Amino acid sequence: MPEEELAKWRKKAVIFPPGRPPREYVELIARGMQRAREALTGDDYDLVILDEINVALSFELVAWSEVEELINIKAPGVELVLTGRGAPPELIEKADLVTEMREIKHYYTQGVMARRGIEN
Repeated sequence: MPEEELAKWRKKAVIFPPGRPPREYVELIARGMQRAREALTGDDYDLVILDEINVALSFELVAWSEVEELINIKAPGVELVLTGRGAPPELIEKADLVTEMREIKHYYTQGVMARRGIEN
């Protein structure tokens, strides 16, 4: 990415070298993955959604082996939904259902920023 493009995004996004996320991100993801394990193996939930986990995979914030483990350990009565762009081929192969959404119209292109609790 050109330096001027990086400069534009520095105040709006966290930019890190591929495969080297900030330590606090790695720790946060590890806690989230533990909560996911508990949700998938307990009897409190019938549906667990790991929103944008595919993006976390593509940014190497989580390893495929960790996501695969979640798929393998989930209780039989639990539905697991993994969302986000760029699902790796391994996930597509293992999944029961794969859907690709295509934007037709989005208010973000009209200048509406991400809203807390909705997109952020």
